[in-house]
Amino acid sequence: MFQSFHETARPEQGPARLADLREVLDRERLDGFLVPRADVHQGEYVAPRDDRLAWLTGFTGSAGFCAALRNVAGVFIDGRYRTQVKAQVDLHHFAPVPWPETSLAAWLRQQLPTGGTVGLDPWLHTVGEIVALEAALAGSGIALRELNNLVDVIWADQPDAPLGLVRVQDIARAGLSHGNKRQTVAADLRRKGEDAAVITLPDSLAWLLNIRGSDIPRNPVAHGFAVVHSDAQVDLFIEAAKLSPEVYAHLGDEVIVHAPEAFVDTLGRLTGTVRLDKNSVPLAVQRALEAGTAQISLGRDPAILPKACKNSVEIAGSREAHLRDGAAMCEFLSWYDAQPVGALREIDLVRQLEGYRTATNALEEISFDTISGTGPNGAVIHYRVTEATNATLQDGHLVVLDSGGQYVDGTTDITRTLPAGTVGAEEKACFTRVLQGMIAISQLRFPRGLSGRDIDGFARAPLWAAGLDYDHGTGHGVGSYLCVHEGPQGISRRNIEVLHPGMILSNEPGYYREGAFGIRIENLIVVTEAPALAGADARPMLQFETLTYVPIDRRLIDADMLSTAERDWINAYHVTCRDKISPRLSDEAALWLAQMTAPL
Repeated sequence: MFQSFHETARPEQGPARLADLREVLDRERLDGFLVPRADVHQGEYVAPRDDRLAWLTGFTGSAGFCAALRNVAGVFIDGRYRTQVKAQVDLHHFAPVPWPETSLAAWLRQQLPTGGTVGLDPWLHTVGEIVALEAALAGSGIALRELNNLVDVIWADQPDAPLGLVRVQDIARAGLSHGNKRQTVAADLRRKGEDAAVITLPDSLAWLLNIRGSDIPRNPVAHGFAVVHSDAQVDLFIEAAKLSPEVYAHLGDEVIVHAPEAFVDTLGRLTGTVRLDKNSVPLAVQRALEAGTAQISLGRDPAILPKACKNSVEIAGSREAHLRDGAAMCEFLSWYDAQPVGALREIDLVRQLEGYRTATNALEEISFDTISGTGPNGAVIHYRVTEATNATLQDGHLVVLDSGGQYVDGTTDITRTLPAGTVGAEEKACFTRVLQGMIAISQLRFPRGLSGRDIDGFARAPLWAAGLDYDHGTGHGVGSYLCVHEGPQGISRRNIEVLHPGMILSNEPGYYREGAFGIRIENLIVVTEAPALAGADARPMLQFETLTYVPIDRRLIDADMLSTAERDWINAYHVTCRDKISPRLSDEAALWLAQMTAPL
């Protein structure tokens, strides 16, 4: 099993650890310290040694931070985690703060009305984050002090840094050589009059050099830093123990490997103009450059957009990975429907599904811990089942099952909501509204130049019409055998990134009623050129190609709520599921699929 079910949130340990941190605040003459869920590479995912937020507070969500002051400790969480945080932290010592509705600066002004000094680790905050915070605190009397991490001072058994082996992602799967990619990045630097760029994001590094790693669970990335020069040479700062002779040969003479300890000194010796992405490069990198003679140019990570726009080889790989994964899902769903109501618990679903994925003989890893939540647990958006929370599926429950696989040709992410026994009319009505939103995105045509923010409302409109909504984005970017959450693309109220052909995203509206049930339906989609229509403008248009082919449970659909076009879409989708997936299935699962894809 890739997934374990031990309890990682330990709220009872938080108060003593917070007290220890406050003793360090006293010694350092600080009024507070910021503890983000971040590491020195500023990716979304962190290794166990860097999971300081969870260690201190008990909160294990993938985003958030703690502002630990002398008399209050705020845990800032977005809408995905407002139910989860209440179960994971000691609410007598940690106060959940709705974020971004409440900004850190506004909260600090309220908590420190006469001013004070708040410490931070400059490796764990981006340039842009601290610039914005300082501006928002102007005139408050609150100062920020950069120093070594104070949580590390009190974390006696902090795990070691990961040393996962690096492997080559060959051109047959990457589509382009790393020499080609380096030349593309170098040309971009030269066009902008820049001599080099610093890259710290693990997935940008993996994409640029056609390597994959194993430093982060579920995400095939390696920790390291890079300086890309305008002549296409790269200085790579990574532990030599991670690199085999094969990887050295793959990197070649134009990628020069250094120890990570040399990174800061190298930054100080750079000359000319060096690009930093203020949204992903740690503040400490800027400080190291400022100590030398280089001129800093703020601009985008040069790998981030070409990484997001998959080439034809990567898209073909993703299609194949989704068919393979879809067959595993259908085998699982056929098994699920054969089990009596009340015989299964949440962990049973996780184990069985992972077994079917493993049986493909192609699974490298799961792409994230499977979310398997029945009844009230389904309303916890990023629920993680443990031995302590492992609930039995009961008659009338909805089950949210969100899972994915890492294959060398693609990364998958799929959510299906399943019935346990006979589900009520209210649940079916909510499910159908969510389905209508998913269909709206799936069949959308839109002009070039729009962003995820511009189309997010199409997914929410059927819920809005009933006075309902959900507190997460409609879709996130997905990597090519990389991180299951990939920027900059997304579909949400806050995402302003223009959508381009080749971008892979999730399409996952949902609805959650705390204490009762949750619903989410998710397919992955890829942006493509839309074909011309007779009588249309000459305006270039885009659309989405669906990558995920697994039936949506007909037993939860109130067909009377669907329009003719919506009914036609789901029927056509189910025909395609049957045509694409049936040849890959056992006889029993193929029969199940035929039944589940009958017309509405």
